[in-house]
Amino acid sequence: VQLQESGPGLVKPSQTLSLTCTVSGGSITTNYYYWSWIRQPPGKGLEWIGYINYSGSTYYSPSLKSRTSISRDTSNNQFSLQLSSVTPEDTAVYYCAAAVGYTAYYAYWGQGTQVTVSP
Repeated sequence: VQLQESGPGLVKPSQTLSLTCTVSGGSITTNYYYWSWIRQPPGKGLEWIGYINYSGSTYYSPSLKSRTSISRDTSNNQFSLQLSSVTPEDTAVYYCAAAVGYTAYYAYWGQGTQVTVSP
């Protein structure tokens, strides 16, 4: 399974950050796969944002839940992240990743994409 993030590298404060993860080598509807978004701000550790699973159910980090939406496009085998009302604190490398089963171990990762929030 291969994952590839895409989307704008620069977002203005108060706008919505939108990223898409294109999956190849496997279907996003395959049983027991959990498709997540994870980010790493500069100089900090990884932060889990949320997931959409094989059946389309979603779950978000409580700290980001009010601003986060994860959706999927099964016809194009993609899933997407929208993070609203961004601030410079949302600047990070954003990764899409996949886990098999309900686990914190992510077997598959995208290469990551830098998103900077700046006027």
